[in-house]
Formats: sequence, C-alpha cells, structure tokens
Amino acid sequence: MKKRIMTLSLLLLVPCACIAGVMHPLVFASFAENGEQLSHALILVESVRTYGGGFAKAPVWIYVPEHLASVEKKLVKRFAPLGAEIRTSEAPAASRDYPYAGKVFAAAKAEADARGAASILVWMDDDTVVLKDPRAFALLKDKTFGYRPVMHQNIGSLYAEPPNAFWRRVYEKLRVQSTVIFPMKAVADGKTLRPYFNAGLLVVRPERGILAKWAESFPVLYGDPLLADMCRRDARVRVFLHQAALAGAILSHCRREEMAQLPDGYNYPIFFKEMYGAEREFASLEGVVTLRYDEYFRKPAPDWADRLKGPAATISWLEDRLGKARREESGATTKMRFHFQEREGKRT
Repeated sequence: MKKRIMTLSLLLLVPCACIAGVMHPLVFASFAENGEQLSHALILVESVRTYGGGFAKAPVWIYVPEHLASVEKKLVKRFAPLGAEIRTSEAPAASRDYPYAGKVFAAAKAEADARGAASILVWMDDDTVVLKDPRAFALLKDKTFGYRPVMHQNIGSLYAEPPNAFWRRVYEKLRVQSTVIFPMKAVADGKTLRPYFNAGLLVVRPERGILAKWAESFPVLYGDPLLADMCRRDARVRVFLHQAALAGAILSHCRREEMAQLPDGYNYPIFFKEMYGAEREFASLEGVVTLRYDEYFRKPAPDWADRLKGPAATISWLEDRLGKARREESGATTKMRFHFQEREGKRT
C-alpha cells in the first residue's frame, strides 16, 4: 500500500514539473549571420555532443537572422538530429552599419530566453570547437560572469597609458568609473590592457542581465555623434565598437569579485601567430578545452594537421570537419600573416 502511494505521488509530480518547465544546469548558444557561419555552428554543435563531457547533452541554441533560416533550409535541418535548436534574432536597423551588431542583440535574446530555463548560459562564437569537458563553465556560486581576455591589443587601451579620446568617451557615455578599472593581459601579444573582454566566449548567469546590458550599451555608443565620427574616420573603431560596448557594459554593471577569468585552455586561438602575429605559437592541443579558429580554414596551410600537436584522434576529427578538402585542393604551403590594420572584421 505504501509503495502504491509513493508511486501515485511521483505520477502526480510529473505534470507539475512539466508545467513549471525544466531548469537546465547550462545552455550553449551562438549566432550565425550567414551560411558559412551556420556551417561552422554545426561543427560547434558536433563538438559539444562529441567532447562536451558532462555538458554533452546540454541544449544548444543557434540564433540566425530570419532570412537565413529560410535560405539555408537544408543546412538548418542538420541541426535537429543533433538536438540543437535554430532560433531567430534580428538586429535594429540603426545598428547594421556596424560589424557584429547581430551578435550583440542575439546574445541578449539568448540571455532572455535562458532566464528561468538555465542556471548558466555559455555564449560562444560560431568558430568555436569544444575538445574537452568544459568544467570551468560551471561557475562558482559567487560568480556571475566568466570571460577570457582579447587575443591582442587591437583598439584596446594600454593600462600603463592614459585612455585615448575614444576610450574616454566610451567610459563617459557608459558611466564607467576609474575605480573599477583593472589590468588584463592579452592572450597573444602579452600586452597589459584596461579590461577588454573577448566577445567570442561569455559565460553568464541569465538573471544577472549582463548581455542585456551589452545590448543596451551598444546603441548608446553608435548613437553618439562623437563616437560615430570616430568610427567613420577609423575602420578598426567601427569594427570593434561592439566589443568596446561589452567592456563598458560589464565594468558599469558587474563587480570585480563576481567575475571569473577562465583558464588558458579556453578560447585557445589555434594558428593565431600565422594569421595575425603573436608572441608564441598556438599549435598545440595539450590542455585545450575550447579552441577558436577564426578564418584560418578558409585557406589553411596544406600541412596544418601535421604541425598541430595533440591526440591523433582529435586532430583527425578536426581535419575531417575543418581542413581535409581544402588541404587536398591547396598546392603550396600558405602563410596567413594578416595585419589587422590592413583588414576589417577580425575577431579578437
């Protein structure tokens, strides 16, 4: 009799749980603006399912502009068997002159969607690959924001020097106090900067509203006549205005003690030295949990897999998805040292 009562109690609880909804420990999300990025996002999802360890079965949401979902129907269909969901997000018309604007507003939408549905949201760029159980994404109870620094200085502000006119205006418009500034060392060039967070990997507690603050801060900057003029005169400033908005949003919204810098094995930029120059090589998978490849595999060196150090099975997995076809098509070793000053749209 007692057993029957317990069974009945459990059955009665099931509908309640369904009505209340499932609270996931963690959700992954990303944004794809075009077909190429959407194909990258598919590799990202595969990597989560293959190497994600304790988070391998976590929900994955891929946000795309509405038109892309209709244009790339065949590619979109490949996500469902992996348990990933395609969602739509649109950026305000006024923001579309600025690169990566779509990502800013998609991130805020993902955060809003995750509120009440997940304890942690991991926002990653489409060119991310998960290679090991990303345990550090499970933030400690007193942390609400996990981050990695930018790869190199780019438009960042050197900590040892006074902020230039651009950063003074950013801090003024977003009400960032000098007392919250702290030193941050860039990953690839080793320069010490004022806080300049990499927008390609952000770990947040959705209820904290950090990504919503980013989406609020971005229009404040591109709507400012002085900053808009700086963007017209300097393409780099225009390209990375979204990342300056991220820095200002976090510094004005979060306390230092609630931030957690993720370990070096996260957001590892493979072959970054070949692409943009760096203080050291990034050609080893030892200790790498998540990697970023930027545009390297648009035209990789034919021997890249031989140069990459790490488990043979992992390198083979990457080669199958990222470089084999292009490797066979290429006839000579390709050196990809792109100077940012000569190109727009590079991720940091």
